[in-house]
Amino acid sequence: MKALFAALLLGMSVAVPADPPPDYPFVSYDKGLKLAKETGKPIFLYFGRYGCAWCEHTNKKSFSDAELKRIYPEHFVLVYVDAESGKRLKLPGGERITEAELGVRFKAFATPLFVYLTPQGQEIFKAPGFKTVQDFKDFDRYVVEGHYKSQSLLEFLGRK
Repeated sequence: MKALFAALLLGMSVAVPADPPPDYPFVSYDKGLKLAKETGKPIFLYFGRYGCAWCEHTNKKSFSDAELKRIYPEHFVLVYVDAESGKRLKLPGGERITEAELGVRFKAFATPLFVYLTPQGQEIFKAPGFKTVQDFKDFDRYVVEGHYKSQSLLEFLGRK
């Protein structure tokens, strides 16, 4: 009986991976950094986790939009990180860390968290929580058109 109970507990503690939105070419962080440097595209980094209701809501409401499905893969290297995963990544400097440790580095203490990075991996800005289709379109213009080089996101959004 004790063995059965222990097996049940072990089975319940196995981590279930979180999934990125369907129909998008998301890659791992280490692969994304490499692709961004090769292509010169900025990085769209999405921190999610299994059981995150706001991640699911964002995936269903925002990432189902046909225009976002077209422009985000065209404009960005898409990277998805499970904020609670123990999956190991190799950074460009050779350092090996887990996806969860990467979440700590980016202060991804709540999900979803969207981080926009230069092709070299430098942070442009972070956007926590549920975002609408229009939010993502505005963020796209802010990064792709280079507005982040001369004004804050709030300044850019205030001019709309």
